Amino acid sequence: MTVKVGVIGTGMIGQDHIRRLTEVLTGSSVVAVSDINKEQVEKIATAIGARTYTDGVALINDSEVDAVVVTSWGPTHEEYVLAAIAAGKPVFCEKPLATTQEACLRIIDAEVKHGKRLVQVGFMRRFDTAYRQMKDVVESGTIGAPLIFKSVHRNPSVPPSYTSDMAIVDTAVHDIDTARWLLDEEVKAVSVIAARKNNRGGTLRDPIIVLMEMESGAIVDIEVSVNIDYAYDIGGEISGETGVVTLAERNRITVKSGGEYRGKVTADWKERFVEAFDVEFKEWLDAAAKGTATGPSAWDGYAAAVVTDAGVEAAGTGNRIKVEMRDRPALYA
Repeated sequence: MTVKVGVIGTGMIGQDHIRRLTEVLTGSSVVAVSDINKEQVEKIATAIGARTYTDGVALINDSEVDAVVVTSWGPTHEEYVLAAIAAGKPVFCEKPLATTQEACLRIIDAEVKHGKRLVQVGFMRRFDTAYRQMKDVVESGTIGAPLIFKSVHRNPSVPPSYTSDMAIVDTAVHDIDTARWLLDEEVKAVSVIAARKNNRGGTLRDPIIVLMEMESGAIVDIEVSVNIDYAYDIGGEISGETGVVTLAERNRITVKSGGEYRGKVTADWKERFVEAFDVEFKEWLDAAAKGTATGPSAWDGYAAAVVTDAGVEAAGTGNRIKVEMRDRPALYA
């Protein structure tokens, strides 16, 4: 079956997903695209032979569209995801699921009322081979019960529009979701500590440490550095009761010369996670062909919103903030 996809939002990541759906993966065709930038959307649509819309809801209600990808501005996500649920169409939504906890809960309520999962949220690390192997080790019991998860998220630089809150809401959110998934438990409390300010970061609180206490008592330590200069560097290590599992460096070769050895670090998030994005969309298409969704759920999108809100409060107040969430519906068990 060929899944006929409509894409809402044709910015950088929207264009990358359109490329992925039309040039990399099989089993799909992009039949409609939507964006408020009429000139841009028409150019993209012409190149792939798709219909154009400036109204995302109209795209969703197009009878030729089987499934929807939402990569538009964050505040629009709730409207489009709810419209997709109302239309009974699987929807892939890049993070955030929505910009408030209340909006996430409206999406959850709509999906629960519908009676089956339709929503997948774009937390792509869950589809990365190395992270999946790390989770396999944890679930096998090889290292015993996890005690500490150390996650490192370093960006070489960020644009002038980047704010200190974004270090938690836009950057650490991936580490937060990864921690919940790897350890298979919710966050109980959050604290944030700022290190000595990086002079390259201007007025930003950079770097920061986000400390999360999990329900089991395990600790998650997330380092966020967004002006680290040298590369885009992602790291992770889980210390358990009887062993340790660590994400390996991704070098395929090591160069030895001049009395030293060296390897390459990825330059940006697209290079580091390109394969994970491909797997993410392949699995989404497989589920969409059956009229459903797998992977990170609306519940995971809600949990991320609750924890990041607590993190922003912790950063602003210096306090340890308890995380309080609604009971998880059976649909997301």
